[in-house]
Amino acid sequence: MNRIIFLFFINIIIAINACSQNTKVVEKAPQQEVETQVIAAKKATNNDLGERFPKKLEKVEKTEEEWREILTVEEYRILREEGTERAFTGKYWDNKKAGTYYCSACGLALFESETKFKSGTGWPSFYQPIKKEYVGEKTDNKYGWNRTEVVCGRCDGHLGHVFDDGPAPTGLRYCINGNILTFQANE
Repeated sequence: MNRIIFLFFINIIIAINACSQNTKVVEKAPQQEVETQVIAAKKATNNDLGERFPKKLEKVEKTEEEWREILTVEEYRILREEGTERAFTGKYWDNKKAGTYYCSACGLALFESETKFKSGTGWPSFYQPIKKEYVGEKTDNKYGWNRTEVVCGRCDGHLGHVFDDGPAPTGLRYCINGNILTFQANE
């Protein structure tokens, strides 16, 4: 019961925050076509990014202007300004397809669908990243409580938060903003 109340208040705070953001809604093409175009475009504009599953991560550093050029308004707000989407509104919170989830900013593979689970929170939730070093952690004391923020290991973009109330085998719940992910289904 306490968890439900807690999640209710979190969603209210996030909704208020999201409403106060000046975001622009853009008509999009069918989702799979858009995802394929996004991956191709990001690879073309980010020649220095390297492999999707690198053995050693090389940091991607860009100016804020360069990030604005390659990210949508919503991606920039979440990844670069530590924003969030409202619960049950982002991409992939209810996606059940098999595949891989990538960082929309730098193309790094972050999570596999096999580790995704239904958390009931309204955001895509995973119990582990592809590799621990692909997802960094920071202390987040906003909103009056301690949380652990998770960021992309390559571009330091804000992904969401990790909590210790997830399923086995890790007991972790990586609660990720779906609007900053790019999904590629298994073929």
